[in-house]
Amino acid sequence: MHNASEATNFPPQRRSTRAVHVGEVTIGGGALVSVQTMTKTDTADVEATLRQVGAAAAGGAQIVRVAIPSHQALDGFAQIVAGSPVPIVADIHFDYRLALAAIELGAHKIRINPSNIGDDRRLEAVLDAAGETGIPVRLGINAGSLEQDLLDKYGHPTAEALCESALRSVQRAEDLGFCDIVVSIKASDVPTTVATNRIFARESDVPLHLGITEAGLGTAGVAKSAVGLGLLLAEGIGDTLRVSLTDDPVEEVRAGRAILQSLNMISGPQLISCPTCGRCKVDLRPIAEQVQEALQEIDRPIVVAVMGCEVNGPGEAKEADIGLACGGEYGVIFRRGEVLRRVKISQAAQELLAEIHASLD
Repeated sequence: MHNASEATNFPPQRRSTRAVHVGEVTIGGGALVSVQTMTKTDTADVEATLRQVGAAAAGGAQIVRVAIPSHQALDGFAQIVAGSPVPIVADIHFDYRLALAAIELGAHKIRINPSNIGDDRRLEAVLDAAGETGIPVRLGINAGSLEQDLLDKYGHPTAEALCESALRSVQRAEDLGFCDIVVSIKASDVPTTVATNRIFARESDVPLHLGITEAGLGTAGVAKSAVGLGLLLAEGIGDTLRVSLTDDPVEEVRAGRAILQSLNMISGPQLISCPTCGRCKVDLRPIAEQVQEALQEIDRPIVVAVMGCEVNGPGEAKEADIGLACGGEYGVIFRRGEVLRRVKISQAAQELLAEIHASLD
């Protein structure tokens, strides 16, 4: 038998890490796990990029990363930084001079891949500039760009190979006198990503950015990210995260926040929604969708239930703050399992939303 208290042993005790500051957002050092995303626009298109940044921030993103693949992408970068409501991270590959320029233009953080940024002279130039400006650097280790000597040693990107690459990169930076570091170690498969981050977490106090790289589309992408990130977060590993989907950045943010909410790591509205069965006599999905959409606009903790059975619904969702249990032409609005009143199904969603807002006033 499990101890009843085990079910409430969340949020988990976090791994102890050093703290770094990205604008006003703290990563590590016991701070809440932050949710990131990345714009999908051409960064040179300032207006489009700022629209995506704004939408992501409104959806709950605390940090947004933008790609800097060329000098053309830097033309409006200062405007993006100035117009963003959240800190902006410049994502750099290959050309260290792009990182130097992004730092000069106001980036709140730089993301580089140590395996392709060049020798220590180039890395030192980036780290020195970041140190002088007071911004951190994320060292991004990816299975798809592992150093050749590690591929030769391990045969393919194993968890041990990726972790060795990450620890080597941290050592390079610290030997150059720079410690304001975040590390990400990502693969496109869950087992490798989880194993790698577990090993690194035992070996270093550097904060970890979590993600399953190229997780994919829709349900499959969200599932891979939820399993991989959820396993690590439940063990106290991870200080910030991105759900990498082939989708709108807002969907990445929503998925990331949902993962954290499922582990009681952030507060906010939660929907309990009946899967329905043969007892359900109403089309429940449109009601649940309407309620879910409304909850996106609420930032306070409230648990709302939408149930398909008038008989068992209140009992099954008795811990919900407010709920609706449907049955035939009528349903009942309830609070923590106690029935408040009957309503017509045609008015059920509106009545439920009115009760939700009244409870928050």
